[in-house]
Amino acid sequence: MDSIDLKILDILQRDCTIAIQDIAERVNLSTSPCWKRIKRMEEQGIIKSRVALLDGSQINLGISVFVHIKTLRHDNAWLTSFSERILSFDEVVDCYRMSGEWDYLLRVAVKDIHAFDSFYKKLIKDIDGLSNVSSSFAMEEIKHTTCLPIDVGTL
Repeated sequence: MDSIDLKILDILQRDCTIAIQDIAERVNLSTSPCWKRIKRMEEQGIIKSRVALLDGSQINLGISVFVHIKTLRHDNAWLTSFSERILSFDEVVDCYRMSGEWDYLLRVAVKDIHAFDSFYKKLIKDIDGLSNVSSSFAMEEIKHTTCLPIDVGTL
């Protein structure tokens, strides 16, 4: 990956609807080589997908809840089962296996406290081996971005 690839990535992660011709002009390439670079980065998995980012508050999913989970089990079979189950919960928009005090951190998007309570009840019913589940409701979103801090001057 070179500095042109990094510039392309920086442009796309800010707005993936920009025309290939416009991206090519910004990075001083013709359209065809620019398109080939983008396709290569998609095939390599560098570009995971191109999506529309939604405002949860505009579609009645404006409540973010951070759920900390401790588990009694840490074996591979349990981890696989846990991962599969978490993937089936549409409300879970982020899930991380953590170091430190908590084993997992989830970010859950719901419309209200009642919806979260329903999610919580499903979570503790459907996943065996949880020893502690603690939830915190986000009061205000100060910063949220999907843009990674690409330094185009690193190469």
